Amino acid sequence: MAEKLNVEAGTARQIVYVRPVVVATLSEDLRAQIGPIETVYSVNRPDGERVALVRDRGLAFLLARQHDLAPVSVH
Repeated sequence: MAEKLNVEAGTARQIVYVRPVVVATLSEDLRAQIGPIETVYSVNRPDGERVALVRDRGLAFLLARQHDLAPVSVH
């Protein structure tokens, strides 16, 4: 059952997008911090601003929800 959100009262959560990122495409500094992992997951605001990089998809969703954000997967 879908919940009815009261947007006017400010109860709607902001959507963030979770997508896989190939580590090789990141800056050298980030690659050095990440280590031998080939893919990480990015949590992005609707305007594209990256707010987090995490090791796995489940952690990305958990992180978003813990910050009262509504995560959506992007392929």
